[in-house]
Amino acid sequence: MNDATTTTAELKARVLAFVRERDWEQFHAPKNLSMALAAEAGELMEHFLWATPEQSRAIAQDPVKRAKIAEELADVVIYALEFANATQLDVAAVIEAKMAANAKKYPVEKSRGRSEKYDEL
Repeated sequence: MNDATTTTAELKARVLAFVRERDWEQFHAPKNLSMALAAEAGELMEHFLWATPEQSRAIAQDPVKRAKIAEELADVVIYALEFANATQLDVAAVIEAKMAANAKKYPVEKSRGRSEKYDEL
């Protein structure tokens, strides 16, 4: 499996099958999944704590650290996909809608090369 050949639907189905084989759906209320997602995101952030932006790029390329970072990213994405399964949200549709909203909030001519929030542009 890789990004070029695997669909979001395939990933969601794979996560759902894993969960169902273990009878974990009973534990996967949106509240619990959102908390698990936040916890895993925190574990991902931990790898970069106190690093400068430049150091964080180097950390992400270090082979040993990269493997651990990849595991944390996988946990984040798995919980996000299971959240989508549990709430019956279409990942592609919600991303498309959010990107359209962001394009309106952050027009290229105002936001290119700037990091300010949309209401400060």
